[in-house]
Amino acid sequence: MAVEIPSLIKPSKLRARGGLLGECLAEFLGTFVLICFGCGVVAMAVAALPGSGRAETPTTIFLAAGDWLLVTWGWAMAVVFGVYVAGGVSGAHINPAVTLAMAVRRGFPWVKVLPYWFAQLVGAFTGAALVYLVYHQAIGAYDAAAPGPKVNGHTNASFSIFATFPAAYFHGGIWGPLIDQIVGTALLVMLVVAIIDLRNQAVQSNLAPLITGFIVAAIGMSFGANAGYAINPARDFGPRLLTYAEGWGSLAFPGSLAGSFSGYWWIPIVGPLVGGVIGVLVYDLFIGDVLAARAARDEAPEPGRARPEPPR
Repeated sequence: MAVEIPSLIKPSKLRARGGLLGECLAEFLGTFVLICFGCGVVAMAVAALPGSGRAETPTTIFLAAGDWLLVTWGWAMAVVFGVYVAGGVSGAHINPAVTLAMAVRRGFPWVKVLPYWFAQLVGAFTGAALVYLVYHQAIGAYDAAAPGPKVNGHTNASFSIFATFPAAYFHGGIWGPLIDQIVGTALLVMLVVAIIDLRNQAVQSNLAPLITGFIVAAIGMSFGANAGYAINPARDFGPRLLTYAEGWGSLAFPGSLAGSFSGYWWIPIVGPLVGGVIGVLVYDLFIGDVLAARAARDEAPEPGRARPEPPR
């Protein structure tokens, strides 16, 4: 027997929340949860575990594949819980690239795109702020103990708790990280639209958030080291704003580290937006159109008309 849950706000003041405002609030909270757990697990790996004496030294991080698995599975669970929180209200895009892809090919109203993006960005910034509030002592201890280079006393490693940067083997190039973000997000969106497509082998019951988390884990394990697998403009840009406000300076904007990379901040925005559209187009070209053609072929004939013979 269902228990009636009274509203916190008077019903007369709730009407606005039944529409776009309510959807944006859900996107805010879903993205907030995503960043709390996602950036939180990186804070554990980079600063809290070493600083609390649970690693070999106060600056020992990522010495084995298991350390990376901690991060990939942490982000996977972050996605799962973020989608479960917001899914029933907004569809839980919690990613501007998903919102754009849904507008391009799934009938999502274009008028809602910018409000969704804004809610996702604010949710990501707020989630990052909470992680910084909880872990700023650990982050400060790590930055003090770690060798340079440093910007305003902060290291690139502590910056990685919040936002992404490219691997050194790209030598500061743009195309390698940009292609990485396009490919990673294309895979994400292609697989998301596959698991929610009722014409295909759609995930049953309410397991879609869990499978979406598995998708993110797979991308992190397979493509994560190139550029930190942001695959979500809000996930990177919101926390990046927070780090800029808290003193990481040029590491955040323009996203530069002398001798390693420069002006990187736009790549985790443009790459995922392009990749998301490519992902949904690829799915529809190879799978969606085939399913549509089969559905049309199997439709019942109009009254008084014989079913057409299949082509020989």
